[in-house]
Amino acid sequence: MTTNENRRKVILDLAVTLDGFIEGENGEVDWCIMDPEMNFLEFLNGIDTILYGRKSYDLWGQYTPDTNASMTDKELWEAVHSKEKYVFSRTKKATDSRAKFINDQLVEEVNKLKSLPGKDIWLYGGANLITSFIQEGLVDEFRLSIHPVVLGEGKPLFVNLQNRLNLKLVKTNTFSSGVVQLIYHLK
Repeated sequence: MTTNENRRKVILDLAVTLDGFIEGENGEVDWCIMDPEMNFLEFLNGIDTILYGRKSYDLWGQYTPDTNASMTDKELWEAVHSKEKYVFSRTKKATDSRAKFINDQLVEEVNKLKSLPGKDIWLYGGANLITSFIQEGLVDEFRLSIHPVVLGEGKPLFVNLQNRLNLKLVKTNTFSSGVVQLIYHLK
C-alpha cells in the first residue's frame, strides 16, 4: 500500500494578478510574464501529468506556438505536450489520442492518479475545476506566481469556495521582473 509520503502531489501552479485574476475580462493573459528566472522548465520536469477542465483544454491543451515563437517558447510547449493529460468534463465524453476524459467520480479518479508511481501532477485549471479540487481537498500544493499588474476585472482565481482554507507558506521566490511566487501547503 502506498503511504502519503510516497503519493504524488497535485500542484496548483498558476499565474495570478495582484488583484486575484487568472484571466482578463475577455480571457486575455497578455499580462503574464514568462520570466526566465522562474525556470518553468524545471517545474515541468518535475511533473508527468496535467489536469485540465474542458474549456482550458480546448484553449491550451493542444496549443502550438507559431513558427516565429522563440526557441524557449517552443521548448516549453514541447515539454507541456509530452505529459499525460486528463480532462475533466461533464459534456465531452470521448477520449482521444492526446488526452483521457474523466466525466464523473472526480475524487476517486484523482486519488487513483495520486497513488500511481510517477512524478507530481499539475492542476492547470480552469476556475471551476480548481474550485472542485479545493472543495474536495485534492490540492496538495499551491504555487501562485503573483504578477505585478492590477486588471480591475476578469476571471478570479477563487470562486464559490464554501469553506475557509488555512495554508502554510513554505517558500517565497522573488524575481527581477517583479513576479513573486508563493508556495503554500495545507495547514
